[in-house]
Amino acid sequence: MELLEVKGLKKYFPIKGGFLSKTVDYVKAVDGVSFTVKQGETLGLVGESGCGKSTAGRTVLRLYEPTEGSIFFDGTDIAALDKKEMRARRKDMQIIFQDPYASLNPKLTAGEIIGRAIDVHGIAGRKERERRILRLMDVVGLKAEHCDRYPNEFSGGQRQRIGIARALAVNPKLIVCDEPISALDVSIQAQIINLLMDIQQQFGLTYIFIAHNLAVVKHISDNVAVMYLGKIVETAEKSELFSHTLHPYTTALLSAIPIPDPTKKNTRIKLEGDVPSPIDLPPGCRFASRCLERTEICGEIEPELVDVGGGHCVACHHRK
Repeated sequence: MELLEVKGLKKYFPIKGGFLSKTVDYVKAVDGVSFTVKQGETLGLVGESGCGKSTAGRTVLRLYEPTEGSIFFDGTDIAALDKKEMRARRKDMQIIFQDPYASLNPKLTAGEIIGRAIDVHGIAGRKERERRILRLMDVVGLKAEHCDRYPNEFSGGQRQRIGIARALAVNPKLIVCDEPISALDVSIQAQIINLLMDIQQQFGLTYIFIAHNLAVVKHISDNVAVMYLGKIVETAEKSELFSHTLHPYTTALLSAIPIPDPTKKNTRIKLEGDVPSPIDLPPGCRFASRCLERTEICGEIEPELVDVGGGHCVACHHRK
C-alpha cells in the first residue's frame, strides 16, 4: 500500500532585487518531482550537493510550502490543507536533521527535547509522558541518567540518537532522514544506520532516506531515486538500479563507490564542466553539458522520466 504519492512537486525560491525588493527571478530547487513510497519501505533519494534532494524532503513535510504539485499522504493531499489541518497531520510525519549539533536546542535537556513534541500534540499525560521519554531513550541506546543532560554534554552520535528519539516521540508513520549520518564520524555512522533499520522493523516505519553516499543507500533502501538539478533522472528497485544502471549520471555516481577489494580496479568516471545554474536552466537535458554521451537532441529537448520496464524509470533520450 502506498503511504506517500508525490506528483509534479515544485519548490521555487524567489530572488529579490531592486529598491522595492521585487521578485526578479526564482531558484528552481525542485522542479517537477514525482515518486511514491510504500508503507514500511525506504526510498533512497540521492544526488550531488545542491541537487534539491533535501529541499524535496522538507517540502514533502511542508516545512517548505510547495510552489506547485500534490502530496498525497495516507490518501489525503496535504498540500491543500490549511495550517490548522496540517498541524493535526504533523505527528504522522517527522524528520531527522543532518546536523545533530544545530538541530537540538542547547537550552533544553535531552528529556525536554524528546518530550516537547508530546506536549505540543497533547498525546500523553505527565506520568505517561515520562514513561514514554525513558522508553524512547532506551530504544535509541541512551540511558535514563542522560535525560537531564544538555546537548553540549553528548557526543555527535548521542545527539543524533536524541534527534531520532524526538522523531519517534509522536508515533509517526513517515520519517524523512535528511542525511542523518553525514556529519558523524565514520566509526559512528554504521551504528546509526543499524539503529534506523532496527527501529523501522520495530515500529513499522516508512523512510525517505536522503544521502549522497550510494553505498549507504544500497544498504538501507528498498527503492532508489536519483536527482540532478531539481529533477529525478532515474528511479528503480535497489538491486535493479545498482546492477542495471541506465542514466549516465547514475553511472558516474556509482563509479565513485570504493571497492573493498585491492585486486579489483575501480574505473572512476570524472564528470567535466560545471553544474548549470538552477536560476537560468539550459534548454534540453539538464545533464547534457556534462554528459559523455550527449547528442544534438540532448541540448534541444528535455527528456521525460519514462518506465522502460519493470518499474525502472529513466529520463534519457538514449535509454528508451
